[in-house]
Amino acid sequence: MINVVETVENFAKQNGITEIDTLVLQIGELSSVVPRFVQACYPAAVDGTMLQNTKLEIEILPGNCICDNCKKVFNLIEHKGECPSCGSEDWELLCGREFLIKEIVAC
Repeated sequence: MINVVETVENFAKQNGITEIDTLVLQIGELSSVVPRFVQACYPAAVDGTMLQNTKLEIEILPGNCICDNCKKVFNLIEHKGECPSCGSEDWELLCGREFLIKEIVAC
């Protein structure tokens, strides 16, 4: 989170932003980043920075994949790695491992 705060502060300074209202992060459900831990450590990470009074919003991105056999897109976790359409376990991950700064909302 400290790297995220530094990145946001650098972006704000480069773009003449002096106050930020909300920081929106996107976290994939297959990511190694745990949203509740991000939420819990956010106050300590922003303490004493220009983000100190900001709100944090977290959007969870689904872990979707596409079946190599029938080309159906499905949620990997929900279907336990098996295509609900044809039963194949051969798939390609499309999304779900992201950890992104989606939006910086200035005041």
